[in-house]
Amino acid sequence: MAAASSLLSEDQFRCCICLDVFTDPVTVPCGHNFCKSCITEHWNINVQCRCPMCNKLFDRRPELYINMFISEMAAQFRQSGGKEMPSSSEQQRARPGEVLCDICTETKLKALKSCLMCLTSYCETHLEPHQRITGLKKHKLIDPVENLESRMCKKHERPLELFCKTDQRCVCRFCSEASHKRHHSVPLKDEYETKKAALGKTEAKVQHMIQERKRKIREVKHSVELSKEDADRTLADGVQVFFNMMQSVEEGLAQLIGTIEGKQKTTENQAKGFIKELEMEIFELMKRHSELEQLARTEDHLHLLQSFPSLDTALPTKDWTEVRVHSSYEGTVRRAVAQLEETLRKEMKKLLAAELKTAQQYAVNVTLNPETAHPKLILSDDGKRAAHGDVKQNLPDNPERFTSCCGVLANQSFSSGRFYYEVQVKEKTGWTLGVARESTNRKGEIKVCPRNGYWTVWLRNGNVYHANTSPPVRLALKSKPQKVGVFVDYEECLVCFYDVDAEDHIYSFTGCKFRVKLHPYFSPCLNDGGRNSAPLIISPVNNTYLTNE
Repeated sequence: MAAASSLLSEDQFRCCICLDVFTDPVTVPCGHNFCKSCITEHWNINVQCRCPMCNKLFDRRPELYINMFISEMAAQFRQSGGKEMPSSSEQQRARPGEVLCDICTETKLKALKSCLMCLTSYCETHLEPHQRITGLKKHKLIDPVENLESRMCKKHERPLELFCKTDQRCVCRFCSEASHKRHHSVPLKDEYETKKAALGKTEAKVQHMIQERKRKIREVKHSVELSKEDADRTLADGVQVFFNMMQSVEEGLAQLIGTIEGKQKTTENQAKGFIKELEMEIFELMKRHSELEQLARTEDHLHLLQSFPSLDTALPTKDWTEVRVHSSYEGTVRRAVAQLEETLRKEMKKLLAAELKTAQQYAVNVTLNPETAHPKLILSDDGKRAAHGDVKQNLPDNPERFTSCCGVLANQSFSSGRFYYEVQVKEKTGWTLGVARESTNRKGEIKVCPRNGYWTVWLRNGNVYHANTSPPVRLALKSKPQKVGVFVDYEECLVCFYDVDAEDHIYSFTGCKFRVKLHPYFSPCLNDGGRNSAPLIISPVNNTYLTNE
């Protein structure tokens, strides 16, 4: 027997599950041998009774009996000094979260592969039969995964090898020949490649979205920095203006106090002079009165006659009746306040000039859209001029065109940020300028007010200016604008109008409800028999404005 055992190879006495020399070997109905404890534990884990070698499915769990012949041969092989398998300590131990080998009984090692046929995960040692035995080499091995049962069809107990594109689910071959027979099914690998390609596109899209959001973060941070700079600059300007105003107030107050105190001092000095002069006259008169009393009491005729001529000298002749001590302070405070107002106007002038300069930094190139123009409007080829031509042109009545209101919109639209443009209104007796919602009605008579989606200012009859609120507000302008600037801050819901040449503020709409895209709006108004024939002219963008670009 010993001689026979020497002719047998080591592999013939090893269990393909534990990869060790058989212990209590048993033979299953298909003829393959396993350690009794190994095959029992395998079937306990996998529920279905399949042969780990040939994958044969048994209807019920077979009764297991010790194969005495194999048992004796294994014992002799063990006694003959057969090679031992590497101990588990020499292999990589499993870490928390990693898939464990289903075969290891004591120390669970890290699974290297999972077999879809055996529904078992194997460490490097227990995987060896699948790499060596012909029958096991045909099994489908994948990277180790948990819950191998989920990869089996619950209905047919077969591997999920196909993907039904009709139902978008994984199926086995029996499913594809039964309930999914008329459906479009493809191998899992094909659908895997398709989905992987789709994942690549999705990943690229997600990466693009990430980059876009990172760019937006940078943009927001940059906006915050610009806002901080703007806030610091505005605060510094404001502090300087208020400092100048307070200094002007203090200087005006000091000047007012000095003026009043100076006048009072002059009055007091004048009064002192009058009093001193009066006291001197009183002294002379009292002296004369004393002499007269003495002379009146004398009985000496000669002495009276001789003294009388000396007493007949002229008395003080100044008429004090009209002499008055009076200081007028009427208008002193008013003149001081007027001076302060003049200083305030100068400071306001500086502020308005700075405000207009800031607005001009957001200047945009605006051109007129002929598709929106009223049929009687004549536009220049460059889209920079608009005038009323009296004669109605034969133009298509498209939805964008104004039909009654003599207006036209710009090609450009804005739904965020700030923008500014200037329009020359020189020699015109009527015009309307501002912005309008893209969605506004353009047919029939239109009131160009905020309620209808218009924020505008107009001129009528050559000298009547209105802000078209509800009701309209008449504007009292210091001068007739030759060029009007329009500034919009979408986020701040603000529309401002300026007299560009005078660097003066005309009117501001606040708390505007824009909601949608805005277009600059223009109306040169009716020709009025040639009195209003001058065109509206959009000014070119001045590059010197764009200091923030």
